[in-house]
Amino acid sequence: MSILIIGGDKIAPLAERLKALGAQHTEHWDSRRNSTSHKQIPANTDCVIMLTDFLKHNSMSHFKKEAKKMNIPLICTRRGCGCIEQEFCSMMERRHA
Repeated sequence: MSILIIGGDKIAPLAERLKALGAQHTEHWDSRRNSTSHKQIPANTDCVIMLTDFLKHNSMSHFKKEAKKMNIPLICTRRGCGCIEQEFCSMMERRHA
């Protein structure tokens, strides 16, 4: 599973936790630059996680639309690993149900 994380600065603990939950590849966009909100979600992405504490409204809107258009599961959550783990596990359960 390939995951794109958008927002935040230091995601090493989060990336390690997602790896333990089954993610083989994790890509991170920090969204500090305005150009980030114009990027396209890579085609091989299986899930997008947006860290809402660190994203501008326009970036969030753009990536929500892109994920929906590409039929990619989207998780919008705060930065805490517990919140992300809970949402990720729920998403995985829905995919396998």
